[in-house]
Amino acid sequence: MGDDSEWMKLPLDQKCEHKLWKARLSGYEEALKIFQKIKDEKSPEWSKFLGLIKKFVTDSNAVVQLKGLEAALVYVENAHVAGKTTGEVVSGVVSKVFNQPKAKAKELGIEICLMYIEIEKGEAVQEELLKGLDSKNPKIVVACIETLRKALSEFGSKIILLKPIIKVLPKLFESREKAIRDEAKLIAVEIYRWIRDALRPPLQNINPVQLKELEEEWVKLPTGAPKPARFLRSQQELEAKLEQQQSAGGDAEGGGDDGDEVPQIDAYELLEAVEILSKLPKDFYDKIEAKKWQERKEALEAVEVLVKNPKLEAGDYADLVKALKKVVGKDTNVMLVALAAKCLTGLAVGLRKKFGQYAGHVVPTILEKFKEKKPQVVQALQEAIDAIFLTTTLQNISEDVLAVMDNKNPTIKQQTSLFIARSFRHCTASTLPKSLLKPFCAALLKHINDSAPEVRDAAFEALGTALKVVGEKAVNPFLADVDKLKLDKIKECSEKVELVHGKKAGLAADKKDFKPVPGRAAASGAAGDKDTKDTSAPKAGPLKKAPAAKPGGPPKKGKPAAQGGTGGAGTKSKKAVEAKEVVEPELSIEVCEEKASAVLPATCIQLLDSSNWKERLACMEEFQKAVELMDRTEMPCQALVRMLAKKPGWKETNFQVMQMKLHIVALIAQKGNFSKTSAQIVLDGLVDKIGDVKCGNNAKEAMTAIAEACVLPWTAEQVMSMAFSQKNPKNQSETLNWLSNAIKEFGFSGLNVKAFISNVKTALAATNPAVRTSAITLLGVMYLYVGPSLRMFFEDEKPALLSQIDAEFEKMQGQNPPAPTRGVSKHSASGTDEGEDGDEPDDGGNDAVDLLPRTEISDKITSELVSKIGDKNWKIRKEGLDEVAAIINEAKFIQPNIGELPTALKGRLNDSNKILVQQTLTILQQLAVAMGPNIKQHVKNLGIPIITVLGDSKNNVRSAALATVNAWAEQTGMKEWLEGEDLSEELKKENPFLRQELLGWLAEKLPTLRSTPTDLTLCVPHLYSCLEDRNGDVRKKAQDALPFFMMHLGYEKMAKATGKLKPTSKDQVLAMLEKAKANMPAKPTAPAKATPKPAGGSAPARSQPASAPVEDSVSGTVDSRPDPKKAKALGVSSKTKTAQGKKVPSKTSLKEDEDKSGPIFIVVPNGKEQRMKDEKGLKVLKWNFTTPRDEYIEQLKTQMSSCVAKWLQDEMFHSDFQHHNKALAVMVDHLESEKEGVIGCLDLILKWVTLRFFDTNTSVLMKTLEYLKLLFTLLSDEEYHLTENEASSFIPYLILKVGEPKDVIRKDVRAILNRMCLVYPASKMFPFIMEGTKSKNSKQRAECLEELGCLVESYGMNVCQPTPGKALKEIAIHIGDRDNAVRNAALNTIVTVYNVYGDQVFKLIGALSEKDMSMLEERIKRSAKRPSAAPVKQVEEKPQRTQSISSNTNMLRKGPAEDMSSKLNQARSMSGHPETAQMVRREFQLDLDEIENDNGTVRCEMPELVQHKLDDIFEPVLIPEPKIRAVSPHFDDMHSNTASTINFIISQVASGDINTSIQALTQIDEVLRQEDKAEAMSGHIDQFLIATFMQLRLIYNTHMADEKLEKDEIIKLYSCIIGNMISLFQIESLAREASTGVLKDLMHGLITLMLDSRIEDLEEGQQVVRSVNLLVVKVLEKSDQTNILSALLVLLQDSLLATASSPKFSELVMKCLWRMVRLLPDTINSINLDRILLDIHIFMKVFPKEKLKQCKSEFPIRTLKTLLHTLCKLKGPKILDHLTMIDNKNESELEAHLCRMMKHSMDQTGSKSDKETEKGASRMDEKSSKAKVNDFLAEIFKKIGSKENTKEGLAELYEYKKKYSDADIEPFLKNSSQFFQSYVERGLRVIEMEREGKGRLPTSAGNTNGEEVGPSVYLERLKILRQRCGLDNTKDERPPLTSLLSKPAVPTVASSTDMLHSKLSQLRESREQQQHSDLDSSQSHSSGPVTSSSSTANIDDLKKRLERIKSSRK
Repeated sequence: MGDDSEWMKLPLDQKCEHKLWKARLSGYEEALKIFQKIKDEKSPEWSKFLGLIKKFVTDSNAVVQLKGLEAALVYVENAHVAGKTTGEVVSGVVSKVFNQPKAKAKELGIEICLMYIEIEKGEAVQEELLKGLDSKNPKIVVACIETLRKALSEFGSKIILLKPIIKVLPKLFESREKAIRDEAKLIAVEIYRWIRDALRPPLQNINPVQLKELEEEWVKLPTGAPKPARFLRSQQELEAKLEQQQSAGGDAEGGGDDGDEVPQIDAYELLEAVEILSKLPKDFYDKIEAKKWQERKEALEAVEVLVKNPKLEAGDYADLVKALKKVVGKDTNVMLVALAAKCLTGLAVGLRKKFGQYAGHVVPTILEKFKEKKPQVVQALQEAIDAIFLTTTLQNISEDVLAVMDNKNPTIKQQTSLFIARSFRHCTASTLPKSLLKPFCAALLKHINDSAPEVRDAAFEALGTALKVVGEKAVNPFLADVDKLKLDKIKECSEKVELVHGKKAGLAADKKDFKPVPGRAAASGAAGDKDTKDTSAPKAGPLKKAPAAKPGGPPKKGKPAAQGGTGGAGTKSKKAVEAKEVVEPELSIEVCEEKASAVLPATCIQLLDSSNWKERLACMEEFQKAVELMDRTEMPCQALVRMLAKKPGWKETNFQVMQMKLHIVALIAQKGNFSKTSAQIVLDGLVDKIGDVKCGNNAKEAMTAIAEACVLPWTAEQVMSMAFSQKNPKNQSETLNWLSNAIKEFGFSGLNVKAFISNVKTALAATNPAVRTSAITLLGVMYLYVGPSLRMFFEDEKPALLSQIDAEFEKMQGQNPPAPTRGVSKHSASGTDEGEDGDEPDDGGNDAVDLLPRTEISDKITSELVSKIGDKNWKIRKEGLDEVAAIINEAKFIQPNIGELPTALKGRLNDSNKILVQQTLTILQQLAVAMGPNIKQHVKNLGIPIITVLGDSKNNVRSAALATVNAWAEQTGMKEWLEGEDLSEELKKENPFLRQELLGWLAEKLPTLRSTPTDLTLCVPHLYSCLEDRNGDVRKKAQDALPFFMMHLGYEKMAKATGKLKPTSKDQVLAMLEKAKANMPAKPTAPAKATPKPAGGSAPARSQPASAPVEDSVSGTVDSRPDPKKAKALGVSSKTKTAQGKKVPSKTSLKEDEDKSGPIFIVVPNGKEQRMKDEKGLKVLKWNFTTPRDEYIEQLKTQMSSCVAKWLQDEMFHSDFQHHNKALAVMVDHLESEKEGVIGCLDLILKWVTLRFFDTNTSVLMKTLEYLKLLFTLLSDEEYHLTENEASSFIPYLILKVGEPKDVIRKDVRAILNRMCLVYPASKMFPFIMEGTKSKNSKQRAECLEELGCLVESYGMNVCQPTPGKALKEIAIHIGDRDNAVRNAALNTIVTVYNVYGDQVFKLIGALSEKDMSMLEERIKRSAKRPSAAPVKQVEEKPQRTQSISSNTNMLRKGPAEDMSSKLNQARSMSGHPETAQMVRREFQLDLDEIENDNGTVRCEMPELVQHKLDDIFEPVLIPEPKIRAVSPHFDDMHSNTASTINFIISQVASGDINTSIQALTQIDEVLRQEDKAEAMSGHIDQFLIATFMQLRLIYNTHMADEKLEKDEIIKLYSCIIGNMISLFQIESLAREASTGVLKDLMHGLITLMLDSRIEDLEEGQQVVRSVNLLVVKVLEKSDQTNILSALLVLLQDSLLATASSPKFSELVMKCLWRMVRLLPDTINSINLDRILLDIHIFMKVFPKEKLKQCKSEFPIRTLKTLLHTLCKLKGPKILDHLTMIDNKNESELEAHLCRMMKHSMDQTGSKSDKETEKGASRMDEKSSKAKVNDFLAEIFKKIGSKENTKEGLAELYEYKKKYSDADIEPFLKNSSQFFQSYVERGLRVIEMEREGKGRLPTSAGNTNGEEVGPSVYLERLKILRQRCGLDNTKDERPPLTSLLSKPAVPTVASSTDMLHSKLSQLRESREQQQHSDLDSSQSHSSGPVTSSSSTANIDDLKKRLERIKSSRK
């Protein structure tokens, strides 16, 4: 036992590993207990056992092992970290537990495995179990199978991957061990339960007996869909939900959920692919061409056997397909045709999507072969084409199918329609968009009228299927002309259809829509027109969703189908449009006369052909009246236009009659259901008259109306052909002009470009210059929509003409086509705006390149040409390629069918001759541009081989291949490339060149996509292998691409994919994934995609030069392609610019827009933080160098790649400086719009900028500094603070530039340094600048010293780092510098410090040489003579403070010169706050330093004044004489002494210390509150107001943001400020002294305060806001009316200009203006009208009427009009004499406006009431009717009742009662509560008191109605308050207003006016409290002779004196 006692003392972990089994058993038991006790799954306890769990399960002692397994199970179930042990524990279970004889051990082992699956480790468990299947021990194999079976049974097929299990099943069935075979059978049954018949193919080769047994078991299985019985941890909630449902008895929903999962398993996925190409008979290709059919049959049979394999391995099947296609198409033996068709079926089924690339070649052949009648052939062909359809999309083969639809053979037509019907069944609403449906419906509609019944039936079936798939809403527009019988037949077919996707809801939902259609169509003559068109509209929404969501190319799907099929671009879309038109038969003249006589007066018809023109004119007038009154449904349009065309018709000689006639045509077209039949009758006549001088305009109007009725494409075609069949040049040119205009109005959708181009060419060749000019104008308009590709059609014109065309195109460059204004509503009136216009682009509007006529070149691709390209001799191959290039060049735009060309070119891509490879690439590039988006269908067979070329060893070949791939991707979008396995197969190849180029390409393309096909996951394993490639470049590119893969696939998927890697690789890759996760960019958002679609989709976003805005701002050079490599590659075939001009523009503009439309900075979450961590952890180089080395540049490039747009990065790191300029221009443009991005990448931007500092090019440097100025302004607006990292990697390099020889650069750098102080503390800037003083460059030293001086002056001594002493010593060293400028700078800096710090400076400097000291002393003496000049200069120089200088600033700048000392502060603060400050969002951001500055200057300016002046000032007061002597002389004397004291006190108002400020305000208030003393303030008002609003700014910016400050302190300060102001603005003489500029700033400050949301959150915030409200009213009423009106106008102008300004701000400014307008009648005579009108003139100049109308709010324009209207009303015509101050007033919009007003008022003879005074506050006319009065009063009471407008309402009611004293407002008050009535009365009385100047009304006086609160309550409260403040209740001669406690005992609701009064009283009290309570703030006054007394004594002293002054003055 001794042993026992030893191990029992051991700690648990040692017990578990002890060699004694008892010890281990005890350890496991103990562990089990511990595990059961730990409640928290994340407890750190669990981690201690991580290394032991494997030992628990693999214990060698069976008894101990059982206990270990129990403990392990509990551990796995409860520990958060258990997942880390999965691999080792499960492998332990498999090898050491499953072989145990004890059943209990096996059960526990299985349970542990299942528990690991539950904690989301299914894959690892399954991997270990599958490894166990290879064990030699049958027990282990059986247990592993059993575990897998249980796991599948419990967790379901979604968690347990079936493919690997099914793969090993056949092997298990062959086992010799019966137990294994039985277990295999059980698992096969379980698998069948989940995936049903998908299991049959993989097991088809097992022993038949076993198969039979399985079949028997399978039959017994229940048919219902299985459900998982157990869930993963993350799905446990779902489990709970399921249990609830089951307990409720309805588990239907759960079943439904999982029912969906069953079909997910596809048998195909479970099969192994078989490689068959190598197994083809050697002589196959010879035999298939053999003359004997038997030999051909043998060859085919050999293939048939091979293709029976259900899954084939991918490979190059092109030759095989070609051979089989030849048999199908050409073989005379029908049996072989059927056999070949079967082979194709086998290939299509076995290859699936991989067969898609061959589909296009085979489909037309099979369809044409349907002419065979033999059923077995037909059946084989049907099976083949159906199988092929599943490998591709309807989109891709639509061209071929539509082409066959026009075949004359009825069987082909029938079978094609049936094929379409079957294909539709596989479609859904999203895969069958309108653009695809349209051409198919058009073709099928022809077939339903076919003579052969089988063709008709097949067409009905196809249309019925379409109806079922997409619903009737979508199909109806195309069936508008179908009669009822046929419509019913289609509907009947639709009901029979069974869809593959099981669409049930489709029809049910749409049945409602269907019914009205037959009726509509029947009504063709009448209402049919508009309504039937409308049915297309609603479809826009749902159907477009799917394609629109896809990136890049896909949304354009279907356009090729819409037009390419038949050579004429417009035909297809035209048909669809016609389908919506009113179709009208041509009527005979008799019928027309009869119809016309029914609706026209008889006289009218008789006089139509009268010989007297007057009678004809009269007849026309009657005709017009009749038409105007006619109803749309009754108007016989055709009859009416025929009447007009009756003799003399269009030959009418009298122009008046003719004008009327044309006008009537327009009316009929607008008002009636105008058909094309009617249009044809009149168009000829209209075209004939379009050139007529007098009638031309009417003819154009009529044509536009017809275009609106019969759609523009048709009308334009008719009109053009008519005009050009005439000889009259005037008509031709006017027709072209009309068309140019019409295109702008209607948009470009559906126009037949081909027809136009031929007409335009004719016009360009015309002899008449007007025709040529019009043609060029038309081309310009077309260019807007079609883009640069238009030019290709005119390249063969004469150079002179071509240059004119180019000039026109140049004009249009960068413009967006206007949004269509006509033809929109007409077609989409039924509700959605999108019908015709938003959705139509798919058939041509969106990408107008597709409107261009495309040439069919397949006939030119002859077999000879193809064999030439494949010839053995390279020269002949080259000839072949040259021919192809020539064919494509000549055709310009081609159709997608290019015959055998793809196969031929593909062969040349791996030509041994590299020159030919390059030539082929160039051809493929041309091909992409020529074919446009249709090139999609060749991606698989031609695009992927181009990617293979990226692996070429030659650099130039690779770059050409890359350019080609990009040219293709531009046209196709990325989806086609990423779909399928092709791309992953390429990446799999271990070619370093291929890998790095391909990964680079993906890294560039992926970030631009919003979504990607799931096949992208196939690339991930190869991406991981690239991460560990031997080649460094490949590794780097793979790392760069990683974040973008993750962006689309998500971190989880990527991390999951690492499971298959080796453990070492896995750890490395996971680390990289973590890093990439931090840099992962966000996916591009949807709007970015939408932007390039101008004009409601009627324009071709991608093909037009939408990149022009970027280019223009950059510099518009020709070579603005994004990537230099690509640019070179693009130029491979054509180096000259002209050649580029021909081909490249369309490409580049396409490219650029796609690339450049998105954001330039991609916001990467935590990107910046990660970079800082990397730099701190020395993972990357620290940004520190004397000149930038390559590795720094490379590092920056790498860091930028994840967060800067690729194209911009290429510009930024280009070797040519012009590209840097472009990059900077783009960055400037995006600065405002991408603030987040800029801040996110700020560290990188600044680093890049430092690189530019090392460039030698001045223009780049200037641009860089310009950008930096804007950047730092933005950062300070955003209140951003630079990080240490950003500062240290930027500031030192900026300081280098301060020593530039160019003055202008130095200035800019200084400006930037100044701005930087707003985003980086000046104290931290100081050491950097100090470092700059050590430079060898003397200019740099001097500038740095000057800057140090400025810092000290602006921010005080605290900026000197590390200590003022050390800093000054270093500065002083430079006094002895050999450079004069440096010496001066050093001296000036120390003088600046002296001015702030006094003699102490000498101590700090320490010992100086005698010479230096004497220089310094001399300089100090000199500066003392002009103490304030320097600072003023300084202020003026500081760039950040003089961004824009307004009139008001200039005015004040003159101030300091005249009276330096007294106006210094004023000058400072004013020049410190130029008008632009108001444009900044945080209004007063920039001025903090200014305020600090003021303190500084005050201190050094008049130190002595403080004391002795204070003593002197009150001397006279002590003498008793003043009572006897006259006041004025004595007071004047005092005034002169007082001025400087007041200056000082005022300067303290702006102090940064709240107590100092409050004391100063208290002193000023004392003066202001005594009328006789108040005039001492005269002359100081501006100065005081400036100090006050500076204090307001300081509170707003600093104090409010300061967490440490008590908010009560701030409220107290606000109370003092507002109280002071109210006192000031009650004294009219003083209030009038405030100047315009100061008032403007004051109003700005007050309004900003009212809008400060932070104040409202404070307890007494509401009170403050109300007080401000009252103050604003006072300011408006009492200030000089000219000044305040002028100030408000300037303020409104600024706030409207400032983008950052809130609309609420402008609104409040306007409210103030309205208030002023209301005061105008009383003040008009005191106003300087000339000045006000000048201000209004300037305002109107900045905001012309059009610009004002564009404002979001209508108030600005109404405010302006109201002001002018009131002025006109008050001054009358005399007002025009007051425009003296306006230069060249004739140009002034104001004068014109006033004249109009005067004229208007003269016309009105003045009796009209002025309704629009303020916000509709009408003043009623005496004559206004009673109803009007009631409405008006109701409006007023509504305002009073609303919270916001109550004051306004009361004021209006007061005005109204004053004007109409007898008005009865009783009825309105009668229904309201007693409280409301008393509130109104009280409010009116308050206003009356205010207006009559009887002083303020105490609150209590208002409560006359004796509500709950009586006056006594208030008096009582007042008493308490006064006692609390230490005031005597009896003596105070000026009782303050009644006070409102913050928490009133009785809840009352006071009016806002009462609130204000109470607030004021509070202010008063707080002031008195301050005076009478002990102030223990130990604030000493500013330095100078230091006073012994503390400030408390000082203030007490002052108080006593002021008391004495008071008593003596009484």
